[in-house]
This record gives sequence, C-alpha cells and structure tokens, in this order.
Amino acid sequence: MVDRKLEAVEQRMLELAIAISVGDRYREGRAHFHLGGAYLNLPDYQQAIKSYAQALHIFIEIGCRAEEGSTYGNLGIPYLRLANFKQAIEYYEKHLSIAKEVGNRAGEGSAYGNLGIAYRNLGNFKEAIEYYEKDLSIAKEVGDRAGEGSTYGNLGNAYCNLGNFKQAIEYYEKHLSIAKEVGNWDGEGSAYGNLGIAYRNLGNFKEAIKYYEKRLSIAKKVGNRAAEGSTYGNLGNAYLSLGNFKQAIEYYEKHLSIAKEVGDRNGEGSAYVNLGNAYCNLGYFKEAMEYHEHSLSIFKEIGDFLREGIAWYSLGHDHELLGSLSNALSCYRSSIKHFDETRHNLKSEDELKVTFRDSYRVAYTALWRTLLKNGEIEEALYAAEKGRAQASSDILQDQYGIDSQSFSALAPNQTLIAALELLPSQAVFVALDENKITFWVLRKDSKISFRQNEIANGSADLLMETILKGIGVGDGVRCENRSLDPLRDDLSCSKKPISEKAVVPSSSSVDSLQPLYDVLLGPIADLLQGNELIVVPDGPFCLAPYSALSESIRIRTVPSLTAFNVIVGAPEDFHSKTGALLVGDPWLKEVINKKGEPIFEQLPCAKQEVEMIGQLLQTTPLTGKSATKAEVLKSMRSVALVHIAAHGCQKTGEIALAPNIERKSQIPKGEDFILKMSDVQTISLRARLVVLSCCHSGRGEVKSEGVMGIARAFLCAGARSVLVSLWAIDDEVTLLFMRSFYQHLVDGKSASAALQQAMKSFRESKQYCSIKHWAPFLLVGDDVTLEFPKK
Repeated sequence: MVDRKLEAVEQRMLELAIAISVGDRYREGRAHFHLGGAYLNLPDYQQAIKSYAQALHIFIEIGCRAEEGSTYGNLGIPYLRLANFKQAIEYYEKHLSIAKEVGNRAGEGSAYGNLGIAYRNLGNFKEAIEYYEKDLSIAKEVGDRAGEGSTYGNLGNAYCNLGNFKQAIEYYEKHLSIAKEVGNWDGEGSAYGNLGIAYRNLGNFKEAIKYYEKRLSIAKKVGNRAAEGSTYGNLGNAYLSLGNFKQAIEYYEKHLSIAKEVGDRNGEGSAYVNLGNAYCNLGYFKEAMEYHEHSLSIFKEIGDFLREGIAWYSLGHDHELLGSLSNALSCYRSSIKHFDETRHNLKSEDELKVTFRDSYRVAYTALWRTLLKNGEIEEALYAAEKGRAQASSDILQDQYGIDSQSFSALAPNQTLIAALELLPSQAVFVALDENKITFWVLRKDSKISFRQNEIANGSADLLMETILKGIGVGDGVRCENRSLDPLRDDLSCSKKPISEKAVVPSSSSVDSLQPLYDVLLGPIADLLQGNELIVVPDGPFCLAPYSALSESIRIRTVPSLTAFNVIVGAPEDFHSKTGALLVGDPWLKEVINKKGEPIFEQLPCAKQEVEMIGQLLQTTPLTGKSATKAEVLKSMRSVALVHIAAHGCQKTGEIALAPNIERKSQIPKGEDFILKMSDVQTISLRARLVVLSCCHSGRGEVKSEGVMGIARAFLCAGARSVLVSLWAIDDEVTLLFMRSFYQHLVDGKSASAALQQAMKSFRESKQYCSIKHWAPFLLVGDDVTLEFPKK
C-alpha cells in the first residue's frame, strides 16, 4: 500500500512537470493541489503544506476564487493532523468565507465540518457541535450521503468527549449505516472504532474489543497506518480495563511506534499517557511518571488543552501514589484549571456542562482527597465545594441576576463564608470517594468539624439498594415505570389498588432505615445541635430519604453550598408572596399506545387533593382537560405556590399533563403532554414552594452535578424550595399526607416543620405507619413559610 502511495506522488509530479512544460498555470496549480493530497496520504505533512502553499499562490495569481477556497481548506488538514489547531482554524475560516462568496454549498459544509473538528480538539465542544450541525444540514441539502455519515461520526465524537456515550452511539450507528450504504471502507472502519470507544466507556469491554478488531482489520486493508496505530491504543485501553496490563502494554507500544512513524504527535502523546497508566497499575510508579511527563510535554507543544489537563491529572496520581503530596496537589490543580476552562467554554449549554463535569470528576475528587492527606481540612472542603453542582450554580446565578464573572472570581473560602453567614443553624457537606465518606459539619461562627466513615461490606449504591428493598417500595398509582412516551408498545400503567389500608409493618421494615442512619448521621450525631440540618449530599446518597432519618431534626438538602448561597441570598422581593397554581389528575384518556390502549388511569384522589388545597387558598385548581401542559407552563411563572398531583416518570420524575392537541382525532405525542426538565428550565419561576405530589419526582440520573431530574429543573428555574417524592406513592395515602402537610402550613409552620409534623402523624398511626407511606418526601432548597388568605 505504501508503494502505491509513492506511485501516486510520482504520478502527480509527472502531471506537474507536464503543466509547467506547456505553461498552463491553472493545470500547474491543480497539479500542486493534487500533489499535496498525495503527500497527505503518504503521510508527509510538511511536503503536503509546501505543495498546497504553491497551489494557493498560483490560484491567487490567476484569480481562481473557488480553487483558492478549496486550497485553504486542504491546507488546514495537515495543520490539524500536526495538532496546530489554531492555524488550521485560520485556513478553514478563509475556506468558509470564500465558499459562501462563490455559492459553493458543499465547500461551505466541508469548512463547517473541519472547523468543528478543530474546535473539538481544542476542547470547545459547544462550538464544535454547532459547526457539525451546520455541516450536517448542508450535507442533507446537497445529497452528500458520505458527508452526512462522516458528520454523524463527528457529532458522536463530540458527545463522547462530553461523556454522553449513549447519544454518541446513536450517531456512530448512523455513520456506520451510511458508510456501508455508500461503500466507504474508511468511514465504516472509523465508525467501528468509535463504537468501540463508546462501549468501553460504558463498561462493555468485550463489545468494545469486537468493534476495535473490525476497525483494525479495515485499517490494515486500506493501508491507514494512523488508524491502525490508534486502534492498537484503543485495544490496549480495553485490555487495561479488563486488568490484562501486559497485553495492554503490547498494544500501547505498537500504537506509539506507528504514531512516531506517521508523525502523529497527538497519537504519540496519547500512547505515552496510556503506557504510564498501565505501568502505574503494575506498581511501577517512576516509569509511569516518565511516560506521563512525555505526554504532558507533547500536549503542551501541540496545544491540546484538554489532553494536557488529562496528562496533569495522570502525573498527579503518580506523585500521590509515591507519597509526594505537594507535587500531586500542584498537578491536580493544573488539571482542574484546564477542565474548568474547557467547561467554561460550554457557556450556557447545561447538559454539555453536566456530562463534561461528570467525565472528569475523578480529578476533583483527587484534589480534595490529597488535601485531606496533607492535613488541609478546610482547603479540602473548599476544593470539594468548588467541584459540586457547578452547572446548577451557573444557571442559578443567571436566574437570580448575579454577575457570574464577579461571582466566580470569589475565592472558594469567600463563597463558603458567605454561605455560613446565611445558615439558619448547621449544615453537613458529604463527599464520597469509593466506599469512604467524608463529612464536614458547618455551623455559624464555629470551627468546621471533620469526620470520616467507611461503608462496610459494599458501596453506597449497594447500601441504597438494600435500604429501598427493605422498605418494600415499588410502583404506586401515580407513577409510570418506564417512560411517558405513548409511542412505545410496552407501556402499561400499574393497575394497583388505590389504597393499602391497615398495613402493619414488620420489625424488619421498622428497622430498615437504621443502616442508612448509621452511615450518614451516626458518625456526626454528637456534633449536631438544634432541630434543623441542611445536607449537601453526594453520589447515590442524593436519593436518600433524609427527612425520615431523624424524628427530632428537620432535614433538607441543597445541591451545593454555592447554590444555597444564591437561593437564600435572593432579594426579598424576588419570590412571589401570593398566588397559587394547583394541578391535579390531568385528563390522559387520549394518550394511547400503538395498540390503541390507554396508558394511564385517572387519579381521583389527586383531584380531591388539589380541590382540598384550593379551598384553603381560595383558588380554583386546574384538573382534567383544563390541566394542559401549555396552561401549566403559562400559569406557573408568577405564583408563590405550585402544587402538581399527577403521574410521574420513574427515571426522571417528568410529569404527565393533559395533552396540547387542537384536533380530537390527533393522537398526542410525548411533547404534547410530558412536562420535561427542558420545558421547566426555559421559564423563570417566582415560586416560594413547589410541591411535586407525583411518584419519583425526586429521582433522576445521579451525576457529579447531583440528581438530574425534574426537581433540579424547578430549582434552577427559580423555585426557592421544592418538595419531592423519592419513590412511588399511593393515590389515597398521598391525599391524606398532603392534607396533614397543608393543615400545618396554614397554621403558619414552615415547609420543613409542616413536613416533619405530617410524617410524625403518619408514623404514629396504625394504618399508615409503614415507612413507604411517610418517608419518601424530601425538601430541597430553602425552608419557606407561605402567606394564606384569612379564613
């Protein structure tokens, strides 16, 4: 294959000689252009640059604007492969400008795609995705199927970098399908390789190896040495994850050898990182450090900002394992600086920020863990807080009109001091590192107390799973087990009795919360004072029923101390003091599956619930067909109280409302009736309290950000406090619980005190003393008191 590539160079040189001999400047320019492509395939990037530069000079001289634009585009390619991304971007922007000028839509799309690749390599994923989407639109418009496929692959790469591997896989599979359709062998191989990367990140190593081997086979067949090398590196990663370190090292060394051969500096840097990781796993820390230092040097040289951050982290880990804590801290801080700046470039893209932060959570954990080892307890808290719920804090600062630049310029300890001043009593900040839990207990005008505890015989995930199983929580009437999408055939609503009367819990049920108390509150019980506690949870413990862990202490949670600071520090007139939106039992008979069967049953007690609250507040609730998604979104903006009693989704807490449909014959789609997180976050709320009386309204995917569900969406939209349910709730039992809760609210108690009293009355009753009835409710955010009309 190399001989063929050399033959291609010779053929293009012959074309050039002929063009020069006949004095045809245009043909001479085209020959230089084609010669650049031949050198690019060889690959000889410096010669490619020289040939393209000569072609460009000729096309400018003879006034061929279209060819000038294409040459700028091709000049960017060798600079891109040499990782000189800023120079590549300059050429791609010139290509784009000329393509627009001459009306070359295909060239315009190509320029967008190349700009996306360059910005992705610089770690600016928001810009990259925007360019890829423009490229995709043009590829579809001009009927470029191969270009459409490769753009799907590029979009997959961006989402993979951000840690959204499931979305990435969807794009990679589209790329693979189109590449097969058009017979693009190299594209097919690229899709296989990318699918392998995504599956490895999801922990499916055998599936990853299968795709890598397909990629390797095609790379060898088409003579793509660079792809062959990177695939060896990916195979090494898979075997490293499987614990086969020696096999991994063999693959990494093959990758390194080929990367040096073809001049792939980025690949060379990645190979060094991976070799360092493998030797670190084998306990050869000094050898690992040498490889990581090589990788850092290369990434600095080529300006790969994100990978430089990864190299800093790897080097910090080496120093930590060798016991050199000061060096480890310096490296970890450099690493986080790179990750924070990359994240900052994502600007207002909340989902991208969340997935990116989650991908590099290990670096933030490493920093506070090493600070603790170094005896710097308060500095460790500052570091842990700085990495907690960053995206939520960004949204809240914007929502409350805070200058984010001046706010982010505050030192972490200044943010912490401000939060301490606003604390009503005390708070505990929880941080997880594998099975070790770290607690910082904070009180006004008091020294920060510090404790650590280990989860015996398991992990936080296993403990939470055991606790919930012990409680016996399952699907209730107000939940939908899988999704709220009516187009899926397998949807069915839980047809369970409306109430479960006279349930007497067994002794095991009564004691089932004790292990959770022993892990989360037991270690710090002697440090707690007063009757109120704010918890900043971490990991799976974000879904713990904190309100049920103590009879004497009112407990609520916040995503971070910074978020608490923003919410509680809001101006007095920011949140409304009057007005209520009450939504109950939305009409859902028209929502059917493909078999024509209704998905949801109506919730008569949910209707009674909001009618009961409506009498207290002298407000008419939205029920039945009036409780449409459109009306709810319009009405919730300015009220002090939002109360929704409806079906909820188990995974995200998203809520089923009455559909927005104009024609009776129209079958509702998901967007017509599902109140999604994105719907809520697009509006500005002024609610003091949002009560989500729906199954699983406190649930969602747990990330470094916290729980990514509907409750977070309401908090980020401006709600001061959100009351949620952590599991499925029974229709009639919830009606009775909310009656008790609101009676205490009307009596002037705060939301946390009303919740505590309602839970106490249920706990002491005969019918509803089972933990599953009274323990799911949790208050998130601030504690609030509502103003009710005089009776």
